[in-house]
Amino acid sequence: MATAAKAFWNSPVGPRTTHFWGPVANWGFVLAGLVDMNKPPEMISGNMTAAMCVYSGLFMRFAWMVQPRNYLLLACHASNESVQLYQLSRWARAHGYLENKGPEEQ
Repeated sequence: MATAAKAFWNSPVGPRTTHFWGPVANWGFVLAGLVDMNKPPEMISGNMTAAMCVYSGLFMRFAWMVQPRNYLLLACHASNESVQLYQLSRWARAHGYLENKGPEEQ
């Protein structure tokens, strides 16, 4: 166990690097998006949510291409992309850009 902890501590993506602390800080975006799911869709900024989708998409590619590959950053931005796309769909549906089908219409 101590060997594994020491290996993680000294790894190129361990807690002594920005490859670790960057993704940890970015989980705040995911948490904020999850909390915002309970708010009415009229409060969602379509521009900001779209910008967050683009941001997470770009950084997913960065996390995949950087050496050493940063799986923690990739998971963080994939999660954020999912949350932000859901929020964007809520915003679009509330503003009439998407069809709002009820259960009886499906």
